[in-house]
Formats: sequence, C-alpha cells, structure tokens
Amino acid sequence: MCRRLFDIMLSLLALAILLPAFLAISLVISLSSPGGVFYRQKRVGKHNKDFSLLKFRTMKRDSDKKGLLTIGRQDPRVTATGRWLRKHKLDELPQLINILAGDMSFVGPRPEVRKYVEMYTGEQKEVLTVRPGLTDLASIQYINENELLAESKDPEKTYIEKIMPDKLKLNLEYIRNRNALTDLRIVLITLGKILR
Repeated sequence: MCRRLFDIMLSLLALAILLPAFLAISLVISLSSPGGVFYRQKRVGKHNKDFSLLKFRTMKRDSDKKGLLTIGRQDPRVTATGRWLRKHKLDELPQLINILAGDMSFVGPRPEVRKYVEMYTGEQKEVLTVRPGLTDLASIQYINENELLAESKDPEKTYIEKIMPDKLKLNLEYIRNRNALTDLRIVLITLGKILR
C-alpha cells in the first residue's frame, strides 16, 4: 500500500511538472510525421494480465507490423524526432499515466510483450507477481540493447537466447531482495545514466 501511495503521489507531481514538456513533445511529433502522438502496445503486467503501455510515438505509422524489436540507432522505421526522444528516454514519459492508473510502478521488471512472455519458464514467470516498472536493474544493464541487437546476425535469436534470460535473472534477483532503498538506488542510477 505504501509503494502504491508513493507511485500515485509521485506520478501526479511528475505529470503536473512535465505538462509543458508533454505539450511540446506532442506538437513536435504531430508536425514531424503523420500519425498519432501516442503509441499503445499490449504488454503483460501483474498476474499475467495484459494492459496498454503508453509511449510517445517514435516510429512511422504501422512500423510494429514489421517486427517488435528495435535494432540499432539507424532503424529506418524510427523518425528523426523519435531518435532524439529515444536517446533521452523521453518517449517513456507517458508511462507516468500507466503508473497513475495502477498498471505499473516506478521500479519493477519492464513489461514484456505477450509473444516473449509465452517463452518464460515457470521460475521466470515470478516476474509477473509484481507490477512492472518504468525502470529496473535490467534496463540499466542493457541501456544499449538496441546497439547489441544491431551487431547480431539474428537479433531476435540473440534477444530470446541471451538478452531476455539475463534481464529476467536480474529481475528475479530484484524481486527477491527489493526494498525502498533498492528502489531509490535504481531510480538515481537511471537518472544518472539518462543525464550522461
């Protein structure tokens, strides 16, 4: 309950402070490429339930039909504005709405798409016992995930066989040892990485 109250208060405060940024980003996206401002994607949340994850749209319309993984900095599906938003992690800001709605928390395992969740082992499914988060240890460890995938001859195979298991291992360790201090540390490290 304390964690949920923290999520509500902080997400409300962040949304109020960042409202001008939301409006500015929305305007730039609208003017730079056809399509909506927000991108909604079904992700798997707590108790294995689907929810709509919100992001600022960074790709050309219907790009997700050509694959779920973004590969490298020069993925042709990503718009020029989208590249800048992704570089600074600003495309993730609408997930503050997901946090306020109770779909997500500030810290927790990043929510995955159903296709990959279906590949989880019984042990790995333990990550679905908590709310997914805006950031986690795996996001910090794999902040350059797109570049790693770009170097692979078979990006999806690399993701499924190497990256996804590593991320799930980190998330399981987090769940088994999580506390307020760990969450604060993850938030501060994430902010530090973004600012650098």
